[in-house]
Amino acid sequence: MGRLDRDDPRPMTWLRPPGPIAPGLKIGLFGGSFNPAHGGHRYVAEMAIKRLKLDYVWVLVSPQNPLKAKEGMMAHRRRLESARFMARGNRRLIVSDLEAGLKSRYTHDTVRRLKLRFPQVQFVWLMGSDNLEQFHLWQHWRAILRAVPAAVVLRPGFVLAPLKAKAVQAMGHAITIVDGRRNEMSATAIRARGGEGVTPVVH
Repeated sequence: MGRLDRDDPRPMTWLRPPGPIAPGLKIGLFGGSFNPAHGGHRYVAEMAIKRLKLDYVWVLVSPQNPLKAKEGMMAHRRRLESARFMARGNRRLIVSDLEAGLKSRYTHDTVRRLKLRFPQVQFVWLMGSDNLEQFHLWQHWRAILRAVPAAVVLRPGFVLAPLKAKAVQAMGHAITIVDGRRNEMSATAIRARGGEGVTPVVH
């Protein structure tokens, strides 16, 4: 049998988990540009851990979000650094660049490959409610929800997003809404301040 390459549909033994793996673990997949990562991202991850009783959250820093312009996007290395800074002090938040290794641009492809490689793990896709409004624009978004359940953490300014989101209207049975004390920090505001305020928030 020849070597498995990164496009081979069979189990990818070359892909190492970014954190602990064991049968029955419940792991949140929190993907995004993280341009930069900030306390609002940490809030989403930690609220999901608390409410969904996750063992870990893998913070997947995307090489390039297909729905976002390259202009104004920090280098992948810098975004990884900001995510690691955001996650410091919480061993359950594991930052990874595995999407770069997978050469994956789309979430449905990442999810498919992770489920193939780690079938013993219960994955949950995580997002803030600010992303829920455009989730129906993601490539093969229905396939994502058929593959793994999704959890949406409410963010300020997007509290009503679940009421009008097309994804919820079409496949609400696969989406859990998570609420709690909300963090108002956003990557857009941080970029406007020149990066000031990229600090973790502990709850």
